[in-house]
Amino acid sequence: MKERVFITGASGFIGYHLVEAAQKAGLEVHAAVRASSDLTYLKALNPVLVYPDFRSAELLKDLLEAGQYQYIIHAAGATRAKDEKTYQEINADYTLRLAQAAQRVSVPPKRFVFMSSLAALGPLPYTEQQPITETTRPQPLTSYGKSKLAAEQYLAGLPGLPITIIRPTAVYGPREKDLFILFKTLSKGFDLYIGRNPQRLSFVYVKDLVDATMAALLQNHAENRVYNISDGEAYSRYALSDLFQTVSNTRAYRLHLPTSLMKLVAGVLEVGSLFSKSTPVLNPEKLRELMAPNWICSIEAARRDLNYQPQYGLQRGLDETLRWYRTNQWL
Repeated sequence: MKERVFITGASGFIGYHLVEAAQKAGLEVHAAVRASSDLTYLKALNPVLVYPDFRSAELLKDLLEAGQYQYIIHAAGATRAKDEKTYQEINADYTLRLAQAAQRVSVPPKRFVFMSSLAALGPLPYTEQQPITETTRPQPLTSYGKSKLAAEQYLAGLPGLPITIIRPTAVYGPREKDLFILFKTLSKGFDLYIGRNPQRLSFVYVKDLVDATMAALLQNHAENRVYNISDGEAYSRYALSDLFQTVSNTRAYRLHLPTSLMKLVAGVLEVGSLFSKSTPVLNPEKLRELMAPNWICSIEAARRDLNYQPQYGLQRGLDETLRWYRTNQWL
């Protein structure tokens, strides 16, 4: 009989790839989705669909008890929200309720993996020579990062549940929609930057992130662990654009937008969103994150404990990603 894994956020970008990888690992996947979720891609994998109510720890306990899950991957979360309260509720409070429910079932899962973010720690100064490590003092820049840190702190206070926290840097790959905005702009011939300050950036291809997550899920020990995940490289602020143009055989005009102008635009978009149901792609917090000087992180802990060996540098990952976007007519 197959072991079961409960994966939240299953219809999302990372969630889809987690479902696919878990099935390949021989697990029976129960995919947690919303009634409003777009299941276009997930249907092809045909997991068991479940519809949890994260507002109730009791209902979550009943769902987990019925499912008898050996593993849980909590990848659901909000990357865009209109206020700090919403980030806190979805990213932190929902995480706490799910973990508390997992604690209370008759046979607790072997491991609970939480998909956090490097944003929970925040960036370093550009001049800092040492990378972000798992023990770097947290200084999140955004409400999103603060909510992820709050979730980590909640989990740290729960005894008796083996927990692994994964902190990926910027994730890209097939079906990703945020960096895709940049790719779409580049494909139209514009290579845009905010200000002229240098940056040190990190990235991870989704398949490498999923490999690390699955290795963490199947760890055979009782201790709680935390891992920062990237492809192990450090990139300049122009590397992504340069490699995109190389891989796609295109050319884009490089333009540096004044920081003062972009702060004004971000503020206007945020005010405008108060009168709309949609959340803007750019706001003052997102602007600070985009302008952050140094997102380089160490992956030595993952290399040591998980035998994590990234298979995709930025060029290889971009090549595979762009082929998918073109095949599926996104570009």
